[in-house]
Amino acid sequence: MYANMETNRKIIIYQVFTRLFGNSNNQCEPNGDLRTNGCGKMADFTAKALGEIRNLGATHVWYTGLIEHATQTDYRRYNIRPDHPAIVKGKAGSPYAIKDYYDIDPDLAKDVPGRMQEFENLIQRTHRSGLGFIMDFVPNHVARQYYSDAQPEGVVSLGTADHTDRAFDADNNFYYIPGTPLQGQFDMQGPAPEPYEEYPAKATGNDRFDACPGINDWYETVKLNYGVNYVNGHSCHFSPIPNTWHKMLDILLFWASKGIDGFRCDMAEMVPVEFWAWVIPQIKERYPDLLFIAEVYNPGLYRDYLHRGHFDYLYDKVGLYDTLRAIVCCQESATAITYRWQELDAIKDHMLNFLENHDEQRIASDFFAGDPWKAIPALIVSACMHTNPMMIYFGQEFGERGMDAEGFSGCDGRTTIFDYWSVDTIRRWRDGGKFDGRMLTDGEKKLQALYRRILTLCNTEAAIRQGSFFDLMYANIGGWRFNEHRQYVFLRKWGKEVVLCVVNFDPQAVDVAINLPSHAFDCLQMPPIEECRATDLLTGETSNISFVPYRPSEVSLEGYSGKLLKIVLP
Repeated sequence: MYANMETNRKIIIYQVFTRLFGNSNNQCEPNGDLRTNGCGKMADFTAKALGEIRNLGATHVWYTGLIEHATQTDYRRYNIRPDHPAIVKGKAGSPYAIKDYYDIDPDLAKDVPGRMQEFENLIQRTHRSGLGFIMDFVPNHVARQYYSDAQPEGVVSLGTADHTDRAFDADNNFYYIPGTPLQGQFDMQGPAPEPYEEYPAKATGNDRFDACPGINDWYETVKLNYGVNYVNGHSCHFSPIPNTWHKMLDILLFWASKGIDGFRCDMAEMVPVEFWAWVIPQIKERYPDLLFIAEVYNPGLYRDYLHRGHFDYLYDKVGLYDTLRAIVCCQESATAITYRWQELDAIKDHMLNFLENHDEQRIASDFFAGDPWKAIPALIVSACMHTNPMMIYFGQEFGERGMDAEGFSGCDGRTTIFDYWSVDTIRRWRDGGKFDGRMLTDGEKKLQALYRRILTLCNTEAAIRQGSFFDLMYANIGGWRFNEHRQYVFLRKWGKEVVLCVVNFDPQAVDVAINLPSHAFDCLQMPPIEECRATDLLTGETSNISFVPYRPSEVSLEGYSGKLLKIVLP
């Protein structure tokens, strides 16, 4: 476990797709295999690489895609069972089609037989670099041909003791369509000499409880059974504890014992909250500092998964992310930010903010903003508004566009999770492991420097790291020189330090006049100051501003920018 965890620091997660980070091939071919396109390794996360990630302001690294998953690459010479290519998405395969819960993906190892040791070495290097280590836990589904060849002695593999003649049994690990073969509405043969066969068919991971998943389903996965009878009124059978629960507890304890610092739990809301309420306290009894982060998209479930399920943090996707994206794309007013945080005010400290991840389109892609600078105001808001965690996705800090047509993942504005590929900005940033900036453009260097400044401030400035928050928008609606639809303003305060945060989502430079209501001075216990010195934390520039309730504070903003004006109270 990472020994230098500070309880009052703001968590900044750097999500990296492990397979792609270290791949230096600049001539990858669409649909290319491992031999043609190459693959990054765990060893590519050197002390130098991790130091650069920490210098960006990160406190944790989320290594996406570590656990062994289904693939079209043949590893039989290492006694790893091959997967039928028809039920593998892409040549590399989805990292969320887990093939063996107890093993590390062989793609990621320089020495395949030593892959677990390489994983443990990566944990140690990460900790020595002053970073926490987060990995995926995928509880809802596994690969269709799940088979563990690495499970500890005495562990019974998933599905081994299932009653396959029953659609549902509380102690089955899978759901079945008895007497019916899988009849997928997709190519069930692919490049293989024979079609894929499954009898009886198992239910598909995205809650498809029939034998006919389509091309848009998670057809490469099967749903795990946690005791909910979905085909008969969603009745729950949690006593006695279902077999799957015990198996998942053992898997979580296995990885926790390696010294990791957290799990990002994939599609946690598709697993009953009762399981999390049972399993997380047991894990935390042994590993009290271990973080559990849940991918939950239904706001109606947020409080249940936090309070009953004992998660530490939840994705803020359908709230803040969707709102900021809409504002950046001129589809919504900046006033909506206020409504979003008010909806979640009681649990705001438990929401994980982000503007990119492996599921979402890149900011700089043609499908989002088309220009990474347009999202700088959103970045400032996401990172600086509250004390909750912030996450960025590798390459975001350089304006990675994600516009490649890599293979299975077509040109969709996302960086592929299915293909062997190389990420242009990351490859040039790494420059063979030198990280000297030589291959980056001036614009990319400038953007990275701004990301570094914003993310670093999250922990160097007490007001941002742990201070009080006060939304100033209600006092500036219809303001004389303030466009509430394209500007957003708030205060952060800790002790005698105040930060006035104002951002401009508009491309045009503006001179704004910000009203500071008397209530803000009373609530935050701030004395009014006729004229005070304010330092912009982003640039170091100083200016004199009014800090009183009866005269607006005047601030100049460039297009797509923001200012974090620090004021030290007397």
